[in-house]
Amino acid sequence: MFDGVCNLCNALVNFVIDRDRAEIFSFGAQQSAGGRAMLSGLHLTGADLAGIVLVTDSRVYTDSTAILEICARLPSPWKYIALLRLVPRPVRDTLYRGITRHRYQWFGRSAACRVPTAELTRRFLT
Repeated sequence: MFDGVCNLCNALVNFVIDRDRAEIFSFGAQQSAGGRAMLSGLHLTGADLAGIVLVTDSRVYTDSTAILEICARLPSPWKYIALLRLVPRPVRDTLYRGITRHRYQWFGRSAACRVPTAELTRRFLT
């Protein structure tokens, strides 16, 4: 799940799509009807939604851990970024939250959520 109007989040989605050759990831904008329903069902609100949320079969990851878990599932060399999990979570999350707090100022904001291309539609929750 990603902030569909955040240019940084959209860039991360593009980054993952380009490297996820096995197509293990699906995507959903937090602002879409399907995204809101999924997040509501997971009882995620407010600060949980500042950026990227990774939902797996058994867990929900937020903040820096979501990003590192995504990297862990990508092929080399990107999976090695997940080694940053060795940094204590409070330190990682302080940096992550600083970036998310300023993401619209630094990277901009779109007027609307990302619209996937026809070939990528199957990978997006609507």
